[in-house]
Amino acid sequence: MDKANILVLGSGGFGLSLAVMLNGMGHDVTVWSKFRTELDDIRRDGENKAKLPGVKISEKIRLTDDISEVKGKDLVIFGIPVNFVRSVAKEAAPFIDEKTVLVNTGKGLEGGSLKFISQVIFEETGKKIVVLTGPSHAEEVAIGMPTTVIAASEIPEQAEYVQSVMSNSTLRIYNNDDVIGCEIGGALKNVIALCAGICDGMGFGDNTKAALMTRGIWEISRLGMALGGRQETFAGLSGVGDLIVTCTSMHSRNRRAGILIGQGVSPDEAVKQVGTVEGYFCTKAAYELSRKCGICLPITEKCYNVLYNGASPRDAIRELMGRPKRQESEISLYDLK
Repeated sequence: MDKANILVLGSGGFGLSLAVMLNGMGHDVTVWSKFRTELDDIRRDGENKAKLPGVKISEKIRLTDDISEVKGKDLVIFGIPVNFVRSVAKEAAPFIDEKTVLVNTGKGLEGGSLKFISQVIFEETGKKIVVLTGPSHAEEVAIGMPTTVIAASEIPEQAEYVQSVMSNSTLRIYNNDDVIGCEIGGALKNVIALCAGICDGMGFGDNTKAALMTRGIWEISRLGMALGGRQETFAGLSGVGDLIVTCTSMHSRNRRAGILIGQGVSPDEAVKQVGTVEGYFCTKAAYELSRKCGICLPITEKCYNVLYNGASPRDAIRELMGRPKRQESEISLYDLK
């Protein structure tokens, strides 16, 4: 493995976890943030106490608020919330070299446009990207717990480069060319994880969560296949793998926010207490996209009503359980029943 010159855009938990890992592999690593105070806090404390507590940030990792430092980098990794990707990509675009490989780790859909994040970055930079996705909590990546993820790209050489540069004894990377499928899996699992948390907060048990996750991956598959993703992708790391880890772990902000909602906290207050909850925003985007495509996503629809229309979680559960009797394997993707 050759040493690479890498910049991570974002000083949040996952971006920093990758920076720590890549620095430990011997790469030259710089972390950018638009928030100078956050960088100053990291310099002072040697860690990000709010977003990745207990993980030491080596002094060898450079910290900067100068976006022009993307220039000359071999690899630029977007590690920022989905809603801010477009503005940061636009700001960085004039400084990105032709040879630079872009990687996105955020999981979601852009609000309003309902576009994939790969589409957003392409529109602002003119470059195809690699989507890095799969079951990968920042807290575990940073301390070297064995983790497997997907590097998805329409350009095989780019995915292979990411696989070569970032793979190590604790991070195993598989390649995939189904970018749409991988992005949909990573985005919509946040919606199902919110629902899993709501069920936990309401005191439901293992049966409920197993049913929710199983029918949830069906919903993810239906929308993903309608948009051009491949069915087998949703049975892999970026589908069922990511769904399992996000629905079952207290590392998941989506699940934690859902627990609060299930306990009676309002959705707005739950998001305020937990912080960045990608599933909150993705639920709205996924619901709107499903209606646009004519796809029935019952769980997503009920979640949307709870989050945005003031519906009761208990009523939502009752309505889901009372839906018309069906075959488990529904053939038609385009079915609003």
